[in-house]
This record gives sequence, structure tokens and C-alpha cells, in this order.
Amino acid sequence: MDKLHFLTPGIPYSTKGKKSIENGLKRIKELGLDGMEIEYVRGVQLDYKRAREYGSFAKELNLVLTAHAPYYINLYSNEKEKVSASIQHILNTARMLDAAGGYSVVFHAAYYMGNKPVEVYPTVLERMKEIQRIAEKEALKVWIRPEIMGKKTQFGSLMEVINLTKDVGGNIMPCIDFAHLHARTGKNNTYEEFASILETIKENLGEEALYDMHIHVSGIKYSEKGEQSHLNIRKSDFKIREFLKCLKDYAVSGVLVCESPNIEGDTLLLKLIYDSM
Repeated sequence: MDKLHFLTPGIPYSTKGKKSIENGLKRIKELGLDGMEIEYVRGVQLDYKRAREYGSFAKELNLVLTAHAPYYINLYSNEKEKVSASIQHILNTARMLDAAGGYSVVFHAAYYMGNKPVEVYPTVLERMKEIQRIAEKEALKVWIRPEIMGKKTQFGSLMEVINLTKDVGGNIMPCIDFAHLHARTGKNNTYEEFASILETIKENLGEEALYDMHIHVSGIKYSEKGEQSHLNIRKSDFKIREFLKCLKDYAVSGVLVCESPNIEGDTLLLKLIYDSM
């Protein structure tokens, strides 16, 4: 992409009238933000006509669309029905976003289910390959991105999402959630550590990966077990200025979705800080 776009996670609270995607996009444009991550987190219904409608409206306003797949996904479930449903949740989100002319889909891939991460990875990899095969067959033109997760019981370390990208290819790229990574490790909250993350991405996926990033960030509450809840930026220990300065210095492009509870307020705060640097 040509720059870093700042997106709200869903429809802004200050949206006037019906809380529709179109009205949300209108409010996002008024605020001077760059787009919306459509929240299919409670489920996704295939309605291509509807997707084309809000996709066309976003294009008119020159706004970027991404999408978050349903939360109830586990590619490591031992129940075939749940695995099949998980794959369909991811693909249906990608199908809807593709119809809308959007950019990329993010999802929470799996749980370790008490197993060692190294034991879980091969199964998740095979199921990601199946998703990629179907996406390629259907000629879907959106990125499909497993997200870095904040709890230590969840599949989704930095290297796991990077390795899935390397081992599957095609439409698969990572979603780098810097707040989750901070909560997961208790580290990764200084300029030097943010730079190290970007260098790791560059070394493994090539410099071009820095210009097609899907980033999540927020304030975050955490314990030794990892993420507990999202917080507003100013109520957390996340070093947002160092983070944004690092993104700027590396000329990172793509989308940044601010997932704090203060949807539009914190997204606008980040954009204002970034633009002032």
C-alpha cells in the first residue's frame, strides 16, 4: 500500500442515525480517518449484494475495508465439525470482503489445548494450506491473516504467524498485533523491541512485507498468563509514541486498527500523533 491507513474496529460510537456500515463509513470520513475493520466477530452471513453495496460506498469515500472473522475459530480442535466450521468462518469472511473490494481478513487461529506449540503447528499448517487452496481456487483477492494472540494458551506467537506465511504462501500473511505480543511476552514495549519485530518480519518475509502490513494495537491489561483485557491507550503502559516513531522510521505501510474500547477516539489520537512526527 502507499501509506499507513488508520482504521476503526467496527462502526464508531459517534455515528449518527442507524448503526449501519455506510453510516459508520460516513462518520469515519468526517473524522479524517482512513477506513474500517468490519467486525464479523459474532458470525458472518454470505450476502454478496450487501457486501458490494458497502464496498462501493467505501470506494466512493476512498476508504479502506478490512474484516475480522468470527471469534469461535479453532483450527486445532479435535472435533471435525468445529474444524470444518472454523475453515468456513475464515473463508466466508474472505468471500464477503473480496466482494466488497477489501484488503485483508484477520482471525484467531487456534488454541494449544494443553499441547506443546511444536506439536500443534503441523495440524494448523495443514488446515491453513486447505484454506489457501480454496481461496486460490475461488480467486479471492484478499489477504488472509492469522493474528498474533495475547494469551499463552493460544496459537499465535510472532514466529508461528510468520512461519505460516512462509510455509503456505499465496494469500497468507500475518496480522501483527503489537499489544497482544506485549501481553504474551511481558516485553516488546520499547523502540528497540518494536524495531526488532520489524527486522524479524523483514528477514523472514522480505522488505516488501513491511509495506503490506496489517497491524493491531491498543492499550492492554495483562498478567503472567498473558492478555486479560483491552484498555484505552492512555490507561495502559504501552509506549505508543515509541511504537509510532518506529513505524514511521521504517516507512511501514498498510493498515493499523486501534482496538482500544475508545474506538474512534484512540484511533484518531494515534493518527494525529503519527502525522505530527
